[in-house]
Amino acid sequence: MKIYDLAAFPNPARVRIALAEKKATDQIEFIEIDVMGGEHRSAEFMAKNPGAAVPVLELDDGTHISECTAITEYIDHAFEGPSLTGKTAKERAVIHMMQRRAENNLLDAVGTYFHHATPGLGPDLETYQNKEWGEKQREKAIAGMRYFDGVLGGQSQIAGNDFTMADITVFAGLAFADFAKIDIPADCSNLLAWRAAAAARPSIAG
Repeated sequence: MKIYDLAAFPNPARVRIALAEKKATDQIEFIEIDVMGGEHRSAEFMAKNPGAAVPVLELDDGTHISECTAITEYIDHAFEGPSLTGKTAKERAVIHMMQRRAENNLLDAVGTYFHHATPGLGPDLETYQNKEWGEKQREKAIAGMRYFDGVLGGQSQIAGNDFTMADITVFAGLAFADFAKIDIPADCSNLLAWRAAAAARPSIAG
């Protein structure tokens, strides 16, 4: 199997953490895509993912899988180790619900702010920007942080008491927020404590 990505970016980081949680990193060949040089928009790469985004998983039979949730689903079922997507019907439903909230209310909101209300990746790649929309998404990201702080007041992890792909997405969203200079509100003590604990996990700390 191969993964086309750029390690420093938030979504590739999500997949790499999932692989590390499953202790499967050494079973994947990583191929770096020059996003800053526009390689992700080349015809060759878009044949793998028409969405022109990394990461993309390439299976041995030539199948290409994009979207982090789908890639993590595959990883979770292809390799042994702790479940990241849930085992029972209830677990799977709750994890997917929180995963979607983590993307929509934090990671994607930070991304929209970064690409629209800051210089982002530069004028060659940021071909359209709407600063007002970007600033609105910054507000949404901070509200998302407060939401997850509340969630963590009653449980140890984002989707319950086990570390799952929802936790990975929140962690990546907070890392992206750091890069975009969006601070976690100081009174979000639950979220700050959770983040410190997550950062110490071998899959993240390295």
